[in-house]
Amino acid sequence: MVDKKIELLSPAGDMEKLIMAVTYGADAVYLAGNMFGMRAAAGNFDEEGLRQAVKFCHDKGVAVHVTCNTVPRNNEVAMLPSYLEFLQDAGVDALIIADVGVMALAKKYAPKAELHVSTQMGVANYETARALYDMGAKRVVLARELSLDDIATLRAKTPADLEIETFIHGAMCVSFSGRCLLSNYLIDRDANRGQCAQPCRWKFHLVEERRPGEYFQISEDNGTYILNSRDMRMIEHVPELIAAGVDSLKIEGRAKSSYYAAAVTNAYRHAVDAALKGEPLDEIWVRETEHVSHREYSTGFYYDHSGPGQFYGSAMYFTDCDVAAYVEDCGDDLVGKLTQRNKFSVGDTLSLITPDGGVPVTFTAQGIKNAEGEAVETLPHPMMEFTMPLPVKAPKYSIVRKMK
Repeated sequence: MVDKKIELLSPAGDMEKLIMAVTYGADAVYLAGNMFGMRAAAGNFDEEGLRQAVKFCHDKGVAVHVTCNTVPRNNEVAMLPSYLEFLQDAGVDALIIADVGVMALAKKYAPKAELHVSTQMGVANYETARALYDMGAKRVVLARELSLDDIATLRAKTPADLEIETFIHGAMCVSFSGRCLLSNYLIDRDANRGQCAQPCRWKFHLVEERRPGEYFQISEDNGTYILNSRDMRMIEHVPELIAAGVDSLKIEGRAKSSYYAAAVTNAYRHAVDAALKGEPLDEIWVRETEHVSHREYSTGFYYDHSGPGQFYGSAMYFTDCDVAAYVEDCGDDLVGKLTQRNKFSVGDTLSLITPDGGVPVTFTAQGIKNAEGEAVETLPHPMMEFTMPLPVKAPKYSIVRKMK
């Protein structure tokens, strides 16, 4: 039994992803406004949307952390005071910052918000953590390159009320904590503006000086994707993370789907709860992480300073299921009202996950009726409304998956 509050922190790239993360068990979410965030590909939140997000989360007892973790240039600094004042007025709980100048401005213009130091700052030792604490940081998000032993040492040598946050799941960058210039150099898309084109995932070839047009494959083991990192998965090691002194467990993925936000949060919710109770984790929740889009998994740098290793076969994500539909409502007769997301048919094997803590339920699709009440074998278009019997009473935001 662990007598300690552990925060499960989930990504919220837009309002739908936020709702799913909160519904499936996040203690806190992190998101971005329309400025100074590191994920331009995520939907992000305008001012009204951010206020709505904060209200929704606070009504559920969930904290909101907003990213201000780009490194602003001179022509951007003047926009920060009003933006920081807005974030405080909107009621955000914490600002995630990667620049000491932004930190100083945040203390002046948003003093009610906690200051969390982004992983982009590369905090890798206890002296840096101490210095940031002295500057007003409530939390440090450690560099992904630290091992569990490194984290335990840092924890032992820093003030007890300085919180430690680490990433536990998701994509990893081949560069040190995202400090990469490849995208900026090759195609003028700045990673520090959240616009990274991920050239580390590209399939590279060599061209010899006197043989233009002849491409020679760069091959390592059985593939050519020599910079393509494996994804991180630490769901089986949550007790070790807690023992090392981590306060907040962070899931990567603001640019990923609402299904990803739901399913991964759901799996880690069970992992954290089991760890706090001193109970073993049911293998079913480990398997749940196979049901989301991912690259080959690793444990990152936590156990080995050589890191996660590379996935040479391709740059593609893979999964063993597709999202078939979201549940909008379900009556006592177990007939669900759903909205289709991907095509499926009568007779397909489906899986239902619910936000009430129950294990996924496998069933066979049958009795599908379209919005006009007509029996159909399949639904031809995404976002079509339909009804279908479900194996259990499933609340709104339950998810039906088609197993491959």
